[in-house]
Amino acid sequence: MTTPTPILAAVIGSPIGHSKSPLIHGYWIKKHGLIGHYIPIEIRPENFESAIRSMPKLGFRGANITIPYKETILSIATSISDRAALIGAANTIVFGPDGSIRADNTDGIGFIENIRAHAPDWRGSNGPAVVLGAGGASRAIISALLADGAPEVRLSNRTRHRADMLKDQFGAKITVVDWARVSEAMDGAATVVNTTSLGMVGNQPLRVKLDNAPNFALVTDIVYTPVDTDFLQQARSFGLRTVDGVGMLLHQAVPGFEYWFDVRPEVDDDLRRVILA
Repeated sequence: MTTPTPILAAVIGSPIGHSKSPLIHGYWIKKHGLIGHYIPIEIRPENFESAIRSMPKLGFRGANITIPYKETILSIATSISDRAALIGAANTIVFGPDGSIRADNTDGIGFIENIRAHAPDWRGSNGPAVVLGAGGASRAIISALLADGAPEVRLSNRTRHRADMLKDQFGAKITVVDWARVSEAMDGAATVVNTTSLGMVGNQPLRVKLDNAPNFALVTDIVYTPVDTDFLQQARSFGLRTVDGVGMLLHQAVPGFEYWFDVRPEVDDDLRRVILA
């Protein structure tokens, strides 16, 4: 009897010890009884390209790409999805049988699916969105909001220049708001998103007031340490719906797992408990 060859996938970054991806994919591999492994690999910058190109020869079907290589991978990829090209970064790669490398970005998918899992009636088209922060996560989330029909994205960043750069990239539906006046931008907003690291354990607090947000606004925070941030607690004190950031981490992993292991996994409460533990 022939033993099946294990399916191999990885998460690649530097450093990589903090990544929760091995927990997520390991949970799904075990749940579905698959013969495979998902391996964290730390690669130094000078070895990145050669290491990526060698992986198909070692039997890997693909990988997640994390800091600091999400942009670098685009220069190596054979093909790039439209959303990865628009965002300017990729977090998921798939190796073809010929050694080709397809790059994709699933962060926006994770963002949208996380909200809909908790608020099924939510749509980007419900009204204007306020996005705090102009980093890599912000690009993915702005792209996802616009694709889901958001009529306007009010973007604010502590360094205005970075927000202006995103307006140049995404166009007329982006309105840049000075950080000092961001509370005023909440007026009439259907969705409010914190994409910064403010409020994360060990970082400065996020000092943005939500008192101008309408009672129908949904507030979400991609920070998940702590899970229940001060920003989300403030939102609930005003009676607003909230969605925490854990689900975005889980849902963004679904497409990659399906690419590599040929099974579409579910994000369930047991997986959430594994990650939070």
